[in-house]
Amino acid sequence: MTVDLEHDGLVAIVTLDRPERRNAVDHPTLLELLDVQAAIAARAPVAIRAVVLTGKPPAFSAGADLNGVEEGQFASDLAQVLRGFGALPVPVIAAIDGPALGAGAQLAIATDLRVATPDSVIGVPAAKLGLVVDHWTIRRLASEFSPPIARAMLLAAQTYTAEQLHVTGGIHRLGGRDDAIGWAHQLSQLAPLTITGHKIGLERAAVEPAVDDIFEAARSAAWASADAEEGRSAFLEKRPAQFTGR
Repeated sequence: MTVDLEHDGLVAIVTLDRPERRNAVDHPTLLELLDVQAAIAARAPVAIRAVVLTGKPPAFSAGADLNGVEEGQFASDLAQVLRGFGALPVPVIAAIDGPALGAGAQLAIATDLRVATPDSVIGVPAAKLGLVVDHWTIRRLASEFSPPIARAMLLAAQTYTAEQLHVTGGIHRLGGRDDAIGWAHQLSQLAPLTITGHKIGLERAAVEPAVDDIFEAARSAAWASADAEEGRSAFLEKRPAQFTGR
């Protein structure tokens, strides 16, 4: 098992449990997260009124596990997991301690609220791998962290500390796992149907646009490129990538 589900009263605690890989997300982890989301949805908002998503030290999640990750089924299931947190009828809080990069950052922005230790680093280094993230991630980064920060993350592969993002509002509170759980307990005492209604309203206020053929063609071309293969190889071999634009 790579995902732990615990219950603390009305709070469910979901922990990514691959510390030896800094909680990098592989395909089995995605499938476990889908099962966990279904288990929570079956009990919310009566028996579960708040969720905390976290990772075992030393990271929240260092990203996707690039060993064997391809765009197809992995990307499809990742998209389902990300949207699944938004579909839960209760607030989901990310408790970030350590890196939240790539798929880790995507999981962080999929939550409703974020608590992080000040030095935690958040970013989407896709430009260092020759990959293009999906439109949901671009839109969500811009809405949760602001358009200028999204541009810097996506176009300059820039990372930010939680302390920097706290100033902009993208990180709601600075603190650790216990602080996130304590906040979740506070939220669990609020009117659950009100929270459900507000969450549905917030999710629908940012309705995804129709599929853009031009963007999807560019995204598919990047994933199928020699640069994408070079980016993954360079990452795994711990060397600088040599991109050619092909």
